[in-house]
Amino acid sequence: MATASVDRAKQRESVGYQNAAALFRALGHPVRLEIVALLGHGEACVCHLQAALKRRQPYISQQLMALRDAGLVIDRRDGAMVYYRLAAENTQMLLEWVQAEMRRQGRTPPREMDPEALVEGCPCPRCSPC
Repeated sequence: MATASVDRAKQRESVGYQNAAALFRALGHPVRLEIVALLGHGEACVCHLQAALKRRQPYISQQLMALRDAGLVIDRRDGAMVYYRLAAENTQMLLEWVQAEMRRQGRTPPREMDPEALVEGCPCPRCSPC
């Protein structure tokens, strides 16, 4: 009986680590990290992310889908525009920790992104006000 209880506890622990590994896999892509960095400053539409990262819309959407499937970002629709934001504040905190750790190790951290910067070529309301 005790062995079965220990086995179930090990299975739960294993599942927990598998879930954690899935989150790290979702964050383990450079463009996804850039997206998280941008969204750490607030909500952004797909066209804004596309212009800021200089990537095609299907590619950005594919990366957003991976982040959404991992539960790291959520979206909302406003007419034809789709906006994304981080699902939890601690996602941005994790990225800040990674940047600090890279600095501590003497490595070059990802570039800081100016949340107020208008992105050339972006048709979103933030970059192209009426």
